[in-house]
Parts: sequence; C-alpha cells; structure tokens
Amino acid sequence: IVKKVILQGLMLLTNSGARRADLVRKYGGFHHYGKGGSYRPIMLPSEPYLVSIGNNVAIAANVRFITHDVINAMINNRVGGENTIKYPFHMDKIIIKDNVVIGADTTILYGVTIESNSIVAAGSVVVKDVPEGTIVAGCPAKVIGDIQSLIEKRSKEDSSRPSNNSDMREIEDYFWKE
Repeated sequence: IVKKVILQGLMLLTNSGARRADLVRKYGGFHHYGKGGSYRPIMLPSEPYLVSIGNNVAIAANVRFITHDVINAMINNRVGGENTIKYPFHMDKIIIKDNVVIGADTTILYGVTIESNSIVAAGSVVVKDVPEGTIVAGCPAKVIGDIQSLIEKRSKEDSSRPSNNSDMREIEDYFWKE
C-alpha cells in the first residue's frame, strides 16, 4: 500500500500522460501494461493486478477501473446475519486490448473486455464487453459507431482544417473568424 501511495504522489508531479504510463508500467502492479499509450488518471484501481492493459492504450483523466463490488455484504446479512460469510467478496478481471482510447470520466466494471481498435466515449459506464473496431458511449455503454466510419468522417472534415503544427493565428482564424 505504501508503494501505491508513493506512485500516486509521483503521478501528481507529472502532467504527461506518457510519463504517467511509464510510472504505472514500472510501479503500478497491473497484471500487464503494454508499450506506448498514456495514462492520465491519478488514482489506481484497488486491485490493479486484476487489470490488463495492452499496447498503445490512451486512458484519459478520471477513468475508474472497478474490479469488485460489495454486494456480498448485503447478501450475507440477508441469509445468515451480520457476521455470516457465506458469500465471499466478488471480483473479476478487466482486459483492455491493443490500440484503445478510453475517454475521461469513464467507469469500467469487472468482467469486461475491451477489444482492440475501440473507443470508449467520455463519461461512459462500461458493463459488458466492447467489440473490436467499435465506438461505445453512454450509461450503460452501447455501440454508437465504428472506427472505419470515424476515419472516413475525420478524413473529410480535417482535410480543410489547420493541423496542430499550424501557426496559432491560422488556427484561431479558422475557428473564430466570422
């Protein structure tokens, strides 16, 4: 637990998602954490060893990995009284495969696999598996699109826009000039 607190302190000291990913990869205790990507959350899951993260995964701020619930306490009280431990603490793993983007303020529940080349939109609550190549959003998260359609849409939209390498004035003129 001391290691986890120190890591969270180190993560506060850097504003770089890539640097945070390096710290989490090295000290975070995840089952697996692949190469590349970024990790913007400051908090770690309570059971990081139940989370597997693939290569090139971008995880935005305030993403939460919920690897357990406490429903067993209510069930145990109902079936046998306050000190009965008939039903144990319930937990499961979370698997995030390669080349995934997880938007800010997303919650991912236990037992979920997010397949490769997928996007989870900001604010989503992921309660079931995300198919490969899809975009999911909402509470609960549902498929709202696919990656290929997004690529085609962005190609058309972005062909006339300035790039992030453009001069600041060019960017301001494009978005704010009337």
